[in-house]
Amino acid sequence: METKMVMQREQEEQLSQMSHGMQLSTQIKKRTFTSSNEDASYSNVQPIIPADLMSVKEILNMSNLPRHRTWEVLQETMAADEEYHREKWTRFGNEAERTEIDVIRNQHLLRNRVDKMALRRQAENKKSAHLNYLERLSQKAPDFTIPLRAHTVWEGMTVILSCSVQGCPSPKIQWYKDGEPLIISSQPWNYSLQQNCGLSLLEIRRCSPADAGEYKVVAKSALGEATTFGTLVVNSYHGAMTGSESTQTTGLQQQKEAQFDISFPPTWVKEGSGLSLQCTFTSDLLPFQQDVLWFRDGIQLQQSSNVDIKTFDNKSVITMMAAYKENEGVYCARLRTRDGIEEHMAFVYLKDGSAAVPGGPASPLAVEVSDVNKDYVFVTWQPPSADGGSPVEGYYVERCDLSQGEWVRCNVDIQKICHFPVFGLKEGALYQFRVCAVNKAGVGRPSKATEPVLTADPLEYTRTMVVQVDRGRTITITKDELEGQVKAPFPPTDVRACELSDTYVVLSWTEPEPRGREPLTFYVERSLAGKSSWELASLDKVVNSPRYPVFDLVKDKQYCFRVRSINKYGVSDPSDPSPPISLGKPQAVPPPPHSVMAIRDTDTSVLLQWQEPKDKDDIVGYYLYYSEAEKQEWKTVNNKPLTTTRFIVHGLKTWKEYVFRVKSVSRAGNSKYSDESHPILVKSAINVPSSPSAIALLLCTESEMVLGWRAPSSNGGSSVCGYYLDQKEKGMQIWREVNIKPAKEKQLKVSDLKTGHFYQFRVFAANAAGVGKPSDASEAFLCEKWTMPEPGCPYDLEFREVRDDSLVLRWASPLYEGQSPVSGYMLEMSQGNQSDNWTILTAKPVSKTHYKVTGLQTGHTYCFRVSAVNNAGVGRASLPSESVTVQTQPGTKEIKIGVDDDGFIFLGYEAVEMNDDSEFIWSKNYTEPIDSQRTKAETTKNRSVVTFTDPSEEDLGLYTVEMSGCPQLSSSYDFTAEDLERLKDLSWQVRNPLIALKSTWQVEVSEKGNVRLWLQTESLSDSAELRLVFNDREISTSPRRKINFDKAKGLVEILFDQLSQEDEGSYTAQLRDGRAKNQCTLVFVDQKFREILALADWNRRDIQRKTGPYFQEFLTWSVNKDCELIIQCKVTNTNKDTSFKWFKDGLEIKDLSYDQTTGIISLSISQVTKKEAGSYRAVVSDSRGEDVSTLELLDNEYDKLLQQLSEQCALSAGPLRIESTAEGFRIYSSLRYYIGFLKTSWYFKGRKIDQETRTKPGSSMQKVWIEMLNPTENDKGEYILEMFDGKETHKRLYELSTEAFAEALLEHQRLKQLAIAEKNRAKVVKGLPDVVAIMEGKSLCLTCFIDGDPAPEIFWLRNDREILDQTQFTITKESKRTSITVNKVTTEDSGKYSIFVRNQYGSETVDVTLSVYKKGDKPPTNAVEMG
Repeated sequence: METKMVMQREQEEQLSQMSHGMQLSTQIKKRTFTSSNEDASYSNVQPIIPADLMSVKEILNMSNLPRHRTWEVLQETMAADEEYHREKWTRFGNEAERTEIDVIRNQHLLRNRVDKMALRRQAENKKSAHLNYLERLSQKAPDFTIPLRAHTVWEGMTVILSCSVQGCPSPKIQWYKDGEPLIISSQPWNYSLQQNCGLSLLEIRRCSPADAGEYKVVAKSALGEATTFGTLVVNSYHGAMTGSESTQTTGLQQQKEAQFDISFPPTWVKEGSGLSLQCTFTSDLLPFQQDVLWFRDGIQLQQSSNVDIKTFDNKSVITMMAAYKENEGVYCARLRTRDGIEEHMAFVYLKDGSAAVPGGPASPLAVEVSDVNKDYVFVTWQPPSADGGSPVEGYYVERCDLSQGEWVRCNVDIQKICHFPVFGLKEGALYQFRVCAVNKAGVGRPSKATEPVLTADPLEYTRTMVVQVDRGRTITITKDELEGQVKAPFPPTDVRACELSDTYVVLSWTEPEPRGREPLTFYVERSLAGKSSWELASLDKVVNSPRYPVFDLVKDKQYCFRVRSINKYGVSDPSDPSPPISLGKPQAVPPPPHSVMAIRDTDTSVLLQWQEPKDKDDIVGYYLYYSEAEKQEWKTVNNKPLTTTRFIVHGLKTWKEYVFRVKSVSRAGNSKYSDESHPILVKSAINVPSSPSAIALLLCTESEMVLGWRAPSSNGGSSVCGYYLDQKEKGMQIWREVNIKPAKEKQLKVSDLKTGHFYQFRVFAANAAGVGKPSDASEAFLCEKWTMPEPGCPYDLEFREVRDDSLVLRWASPLYEGQSPVSGYMLEMSQGNQSDNWTILTAKPVSKTHYKVTGLQTGHTYCFRVSAVNNAGVGRASLPSESVTVQTQPGTKEIKIGVDDDGFIFLGYEAVEMNDDSEFIWSKNYTEPIDSQRTKAETTKNRSVVTFTDPSEEDLGLYTVEMSGCPQLSSSYDFTAEDLERLKDLSWQVRNPLIALKSTWQVEVSEKGNVRLWLQTESLSDSAELRLVFNDREISTSPRRKINFDKAKGLVEILFDQLSQEDEGSYTAQLRDGRAKNQCTLVFVDQKFREILALADWNRRDIQRKTGPYFQEFLTWSVNKDCELIIQCKVTNTNKDTSFKWFKDGLEIKDLSYDQTTGIISLSISQVTKKEAGSYRAVVSDSRGEDVSTLELLDNEYDKLLQQLSEQCALSAGPLRIESTAEGFRIYSSLRYYIGFLKTSWYFKGRKIDQETRTKPGSSMQKVWIEMLNPTENDKGEYILEMFDGKETHKRLYELSTEAFAEALLEHQRLKQLAIAEKNRAKVVKGLPDVVAIMEGKSLCLTCFIDGDPAPEIFWLRNDREILDQTQFTITKESKRTSITVNKVTTEDSGKYSIFVRNQYGSETVDVTLSVYKKGDKPPTNAVEMG
């Protein structure tokens, strides 16, 4: 560090001298200008004298030269001349200087004029560019901040329609009426339009019915368009004076506006996946409703690369290509209506994506970048909700230079707090940032990357100044241009800490002014507070922006910092030191919330509330967690912190109990969990019931009416406790209460009525939450006594057991029977919501007050009505029932029948949903209550069970169950005689249970020869008992056997150390556990006992055998795919002294292969013959012992070998091919090799080919074939080769087609001709020796035999020339023989002699070498000596 400080001091001194030199250079003597772009330069003018010249004056002034008396005269003369020339040069210099000054002044004036013009052009260009930039920056699509609204006025009044629009550039506004452009100039007396600052006012004077209609304003610009609608209604007075009602006129018939229909529910989507939400409307959107707006958490969503919003017909859809945690929240679709705005909202949950590592944390969220500089940014984020099972230890920040496309970590050590300064970035580069959480499992999934950030100087815009000049023009001047001749920068100012953490400090300062007109960098120095020794804090790092993070500070120590500015001209003085700075205190995680409370909401959601902690300053939100009660399997509710203290948790299961807890979230991390909420059962909250319906007159006398009605469609989550009835006479406005006390039934008698008067009624339903809304007013009923003979109408029609193709309809009998009792009921059905087309369901009247309707279509809607029948006929029909859609509701349960643990037969039903005061109502045949003497009903939570005490045929019948207050939850079961018989048998089995056996008696022999008898049952209780019986007597543990009984596993064991003949017999285990019992017997005698006894003895001996080297695998043989016989064994427990020997029939085998690593010894036989049959014996031995293995490869075993070998040979057979011969065709297959055990048969066209004169089957070691002599056209067809290996038959097929036959026939004919030519060709049958030796002076006779038809020509050659000399050579030629005699050979006769024969089929030449040697010499060793 000291070395660096010394080097810096030296560098400062050099730079200070450089700065001082630059200051001296500004002393002016003469000024010159070069160009408008260069500063004035100044220099001293000095005379230049060549080094090799010396003036007379200098010579006279030299003191070492001898002086003459004339020198003084010469000196005086020269002094006078010098004075004269000085005066002359002075006058000339003054004149020249004045001239030069004038020239410079004129140049300067001219240059100023030119520079002003250049500055003006530059200022105008900068102004234009800046205005364009501001215009682009402020551009915005048109939007109506105040839309048109509907107005209703009287005829003759004045109305002003107004709207306010904003946008940049300013949009063009156009008014329309009833879809047509509104032309103001056509009716200037009626319309007045004013537009100012985005406010548009349309004044309509003296409104008439013609002015009514729909007005529309369209604002258009290059960035898009916006539309707003408003309706004007004009009321007319015509007819009002004569008592008629006023009329209301509109310019057009208003269409029915669209409303929300089916819209998106709470939605769950996985992080990184696509998201699509859809709203459907009741009808197509009207023109003014086309602009459906979408919001998230109150912020409007706009079209972008990731968000696509489409509105068409009666739908509006928003789609996100990829959804992240930042996109979680409340989504709202906003629809404009004539009365205002309608909204539909639902929460969208973002689930965590797949973990990067098992147990790794989830991804952080809300990663943001701030304080962007040239080489520095500040990154912040929020912690994830899910930590993967272990606490989050910290975070890694990663950056990506978009020009390189690679993610790089910014911090080496994990950052514990959710913010981090990133330093060392490239200026002018685009970066993205993301964050990964870390726990003990590893690095988690990265967060969503930020939008690209451009690193740049954020203060660049402050260094420009706009100066107003004449005629409205401006000049833009930068601060650098005003700095004059300053080059070395000034020191920075205001050094301070802008970010503090317990691990780092971010320094900030203000750039110097002036800056020196060159790019700046900075040196950061530090010193302990109170010390005067400064050291570099930035070291070798280049600091380009006024931000610098310092990480290596010591805790609890204070530091001062100062900064120097640097440009290419030098280094500034240091800035003033900063105030003392130290590391901040570690930021603590926030305290958890408290008082977490869950409140019922719907059957799938819960309202959760909590209290925020007292210290809430740093809290940014809350994370929620839930678990089913008593399971402790916690799951995350939200992945984006909630800023409120209440939230509706969706997606819960009905009738499940849940607990909740909450965490506080801050930049320091997540708090501990809050205390768990009290368990809450998920079901709907209680509301007032809906209104009743279908008020009907059931009975009427002279002064009384009995009214009935239909129960409300929804009881609000609590049973209806009563009804209130209001009445009024027809034409009256005031309703009067009929009953003060609530009516318990769905009918009520109304008294004190007047005969002949008409009355209307309405009904209220009440429950524990209060009184609901009233029903619609009934029709007007006439009060008069009923005397008709037909019965009145049935009432109270209800549905039960609605399924996919059926339902049960119930009703109540009419109160008025007519002149005779009701004998039955007629049922009618209408499909759809229309009640004008009724179809009779039953051909005959139904006697009961319930009926099961079948054969319905799933998903269709139906209505029903019922009419009573008596002797007088069919009475009035009931009011139509409610519409019902035939479809099984999700989660619908049916009655189940079974036998409980005590052996009682029961009927059970489990409700999907149930209120606090709901009850199960059981009945028999829909009407009769169940007999409490024969059954017992019990209810536990949402399950009800009816148990039969002593079931018999009296209990048979149809049993039904329904929920009070919720009759749609119903079911039935027909208890039949078959059910009774089956369940009685099952009941007996339950009351007399058997201990279930997992395994009966098993026998096992261990490697040491121990024997284990065991059986296993299901798990038994501690009170279970065991009794073991052997040959009719009870046994227990003894020295020879041990008995184990593991009750938890149900395991019974008998262990024998050494089995003997005394242990042969039967073993019985008798088990009892409470009421359950069982027994199992093992008959351990005869062959089974002898086999186990022998195996135990063998294992004991085998243990002894394995003390030395032994065979782990005994001798075995196998045949591989190459048809080789492999005999091998495997030895183990060997050492260096172990020897291996193999014998066959007593003779030792040497060619063995031993693999020392595996211990395998093998013998390979490439071709099997009969000599391989025999007895093989292998011996392995050393000083510890010996082991022997034998293999008898004889008789059946040898036949088995041949069979497997035949199989491999057959499998190796290739496809059938054809080849031509001189005699005919040959169809063949190639094999590895062929053995006689493999039986072959040939078939042609399905018939076996026997050996004939034209067909000859044959084989060799590698081939099997069938040969056809003198082939004909009849030989074409399919050939099959069957190879039988003793077990299986293997086939090969060949189709001899016409084309193949023709090719083979041509080849056969060619080969046949070649054979004939070869047979008749001229050739030498018995040839001459290769070399002949003969002594000089003797005669040589060479004879050879020839053959050929016709008889060949014969020529004798000497050295390849024909012999014609008959004196020296004597040649004889006969039909089959020829000879040549050389008389009295000499050495000149040595050489090559040849016989050449030929005829029309060919020729042949045979050579012989003649070697003549002299007497006394030895003939050549390879020669045949003649003579």
